[in-house]
Amino acid sequence: MQQLADTLKNKQLKVTPQRLAIYNILYNSKEHPTAEIIYQSLQDTHPTMSLATVYKTIDTLKKSNLIVELKTNGDSYRYDADISEHHHGICGSCGEVFDIFTNRLDTLILEVQKDTDFHIDSHHIYFKGTCPMCLPNNSIQH
Repeated sequence: MQQLADTLKNKQLKVTPQRLAIYNILYNSKEHPTAEIIYQSLQDTHPTMSLATVYKTIDTLKKSNLIVELKTNGDSYRYDADISEHHHGICGSCGEVFDIFTNRLDTLILEVQKDTDFHIDSHHIYFKGTCPMCLPNNSIQH
């Protein structure tokens, strides 16, 4: 927890119990939660925290480049505290969002730069499809 507090301080952000709790959930989750899921998961430990506080904190963390916002389906947003260069897969059946780490796209990025003379500083790609758990021949259920 001290590491997260130090990270907030390094970004010149005030370390509040609410901010630390929200950042902790995002930092320790691979689930890419929505603001509502974060809010619900904090109800037992922070019963007076409002959903508005969660949204404001998410906005602050985004602006400080501590988390990324993922637009999944429609107007739905998920959040990820892993700010390393990586991509995401989104299952159209169950809605699961998962990390994809691959360097195979590096060649594509170089080709895009070559074809367009546009220097790419960063990129993010969403792969939408069906996760292994939702494939018809998979008998394992979520």
